[in-house]
Amino acid sequence: MDKEQIRKAVQQLKAQPKRKFVQSYDLIINLKNLVVSQNPIDLFLNIPHPSGRKVKIAAFADQQLLAEAEKNCDLVIKETDFSKYSDKKKLKKLAEEYDYFIAQSTLMTKVASAFGKVLGTKGKMPNPKLGCVVPPNAGLATLAERLVSTVRLTSKKANNLQCMVGKESQPENEIVDNIFSVYQAVIKHVPDEAQNIKNISVKLTMGKPVRI
Repeated sequence: MDKEQIRKAVQQLKAQPKRKFVQSYDLIINLKNLVVSQNPIDLFLNIPHPSGRKVKIAAFADQQLLAEAEKNCDLVIKETDFSKYSDKKKLKKLAEEYDYFIAQSTLMTKVASAFGKVLGTKGKMPNPKLGCVVPPNAGLATLAERLVSTVRLTSKKANNLQCMVGKESQPENEIVDNIFSVYQAVIKHVPDEAQNIKNISVKLTMGKPVRI
């Protein structure tokens, strides 16, 4: 799959009837010759351009990281407030409302103890691979900016991957770049590369899928 093929598919979508709201572009990758129940896929990918989806970030911090967290995150949970989240319903709501969680490294043991059971089951514990476990003196602006351009692809049962790759309001080139970037990352992750791809489609929120 090359960028010209992607561009033609995006142009077909743009020719579909317009809606009264700004639609999202969703990429669907169907897999084959792969038993995802035995080898689940859970990928975090940085795409070249933000997808336009509002990303909410929460941080676990003490006084050392507090000012930086308040400047760059949507919610800051201070160490002294951990006990306020002992209620499981409150914890579940927190996990649903926020996309990514950042933690000060010196607090990780306490974060795991207080929040691990719920955030862990939802795959939202602060992720070191994403750079979300940080030292107390860390700057968070670059990390927060990177998380806005991060998409997650998961497949634990069904043989398909899906993610939002942009909005109608974005330039066509940005959508094409994002789709190509996701495709390249996926074929590098699956064992037989392109041989594991059954087909790829892109669609608008209320539109019909177009095969790439």
